[in-house]
Amino acid sequence: MRSQDTNLARIEYAYIPQAGSDNTYSRFRISVNYPIKINKEGTYFVISPQYRYNDLRISDGLAFEEGGDLNVFQTFGLELGYTFKMKNNWRFGAKLGTGISSNFEGSGIQGDDFRYTGSIFFVKSYKNKQAPKTARLIVGLRYTTPASISFPLPIINYFKRFHPNWSYSIGTPKSGVKYFFNEKNTLQTFIGLDRFYGNLQNNRAFVDENGETKIVENASMLNVIGALGYEYYFTEHLLFYVYGGYTLSNEIRLRDGNQENILSINDGNTFYLRSGIKLKI
Repeated sequence: MRSQDTNLARIEYAYIPQAGSDNTYSRFRISVNYPIKINKEGTYFVISPQYRYNDLRISDGLAFEEGGDLNVFQTFGLELGYTFKMKNNWRFGAKLGTGISSNFEGSGIQGDDFRYTGSIFFVKSYKNKQAPKTARLIVGLRYTTPASISFPLPIINYFKRFHPNWSYSIGTPKSGVKYFFNEKNTLQTFIGLDRFYGNLQNNRAFVDENGETKIVENASMLNVIGALGYEYYFTEHLLFYVYGGYTLSNEIRLRDGNQENILSINDGNTFYLRSGIKLKI
């Protein structure tokens, strides 16, 4: 998802109540992409730290043999990227990173708290268009381990601003249409993805409906979201945004060490809200 990120910095809050229950998921996120110019030909080294505070509150009774609630999950991550220009307005990029994602209910940091990521991508910019009409194609692959999806995920997205007041984007992690009222105000509608993954330091024994005991070792969330969004630009690069909508798919799962599903928690579709401030290229 983040390989096509044009944000230099972001502070964001998200809230997703779970339909038909008192369960909630909320998140506070801070992320930074700091580019360091290597040469005049457009080669950059990029440092990308991030922090996420994921508050997964499960009010439904869970049949853990040992009792206990699911706690807050926190994520600390760092990715290092390298990108350079190629011929015909193509650009190559690669990122390697590691992070810690855990509820930290035990003592210290454990081996299962660590996650590792890697991605490669190619970006094609169509600079022969008259401003503000522009276009961009991004293709690549991203792999994260451990994760609820244990194979490389494709990165593919095509963006085009085909009119001074209109643009569209097709692909992952977001597809939508944006309308530019003026230099300061935009409105958009889109379909996108939102997800999180965290390790449980103290594994839970869970008895399923067949009386079989299984061990819960991590929790994950994957949402497909349809939303309407508003952006207000304080300056050319600094903006406030608020996105509100409804989940088209809402999946919170507890999994074992092999990422096999043990329990789905209240997977009904629900309201979605996300808001924050971005500093963009």
